Amino acid sequence: MDNMGSQTATAIAHPNIAFIKYWGNRDEKLRLPMNGSISMNLRELSTRTMVTFDTALPRDIFDLNGVRQSGEALKRVSEHLDLIRGIRGYSPRAHVLSENNYPADVGIASSAAAFAALTVAAVRASGIEMAEKDLSRLARRGSGSAARSIPGGFVEWMRGNSDADSYAHSIATHDYWQLTDCIVLVSTDKKKSTSTEGHAAASASPIQAGRVQDAERRLALCRNAIQQRDFSALAEVIEQDSNLLHAVTMTSLPAIYYWLPVTLEIMNSVRDWRKAGIPAAFTIDAGPNVHVICEKNYEESVKVRLQKISGVQDVILAHPGEPAHLG
Repeated sequence: MDNMGSQTATAIAHPNIAFIKYWGNRDEKLRLPMNGSISMNLRELSTRTMVTFDTALPRDIFDLNGVRQSGEALKRVSEHLDLIRGIRGYSPRAHVLSENNYPADVGIASSAAAFAALTVAAVRASGIEMAEKDLSRLARRGSGSAARSIPGGFVEWMRGNSDADSYAHSIATHDYWQLTDCIVLVSTDKKKSTSTEGHAAASASPIQAGRVQDAERRLALCRNAIQQRDFSALAEVIEQDSNLLHAVTMTSLPAIYYWLPVTLEIMNSVRDWRKAGIPAAFTIDAGPNVHVICEKNYEESVKVRLQKISGVQDVILAHPGEPAHLG
């Protein structure tokens, strides 16, 4: 590789919405999760990343949405590239060009798509052949939830016992169940507390141990609901799991409050709509924005209802997405 000058590859990956949440690591360096998780890739949202390894570069360069990055953002990308460079034992620096078609740092798993795309592009640019399982393991090292953006459709990330067996795999293809994620943007401000900070603070919450202990039960309920296409069962378990995550953040040290008043109003509205017969349920990642999951043939009705709530800035519709891929 050192004699090849430059080598380029481009990859596209989708963020995912977690139905059963990942929160807290038992190994911070390897990003081994406290519990397994289940998610759905989001087709309409994507990150496109081009990686060029170039022997002429004195250092790594990272451009995100046309803006040259420095500090922590560049450091995380360089550290991840170092992992990939270490596999082959070569040293060229890289120029990374990445673009999102959706806002970052607002609870739409931007780091998941970012590190999934970075992993697939950098692995190909470095001339390595790697199975999906190993791409998922490697992406996990950059951002835990990135493990889930490597496979397609409905995905389960297994807790595993070590680096070798903590990876994600598809439990249903993107076309298995016609669901819609109505992503309700109530704020596009950057989060005051990052997910990484939240993971680190989780163990201080007295609720975290119970959340983790109960995870296998929730995973089984969610997995079965997806496989049976049982919306009422899915709604019940994803709302409980979301509430458990936020109960942990609110009782961490320091406490983290992601919700805004409108977040809670949406949650209450969705529960009322479901009682009235509309198959809709909420789940909220680390941010104030709400993901309202519904059956696809109700998406326009749900979108209209959401847009009538004061404080809702926009509603983005996303459907189950395909795996990360070269593009």
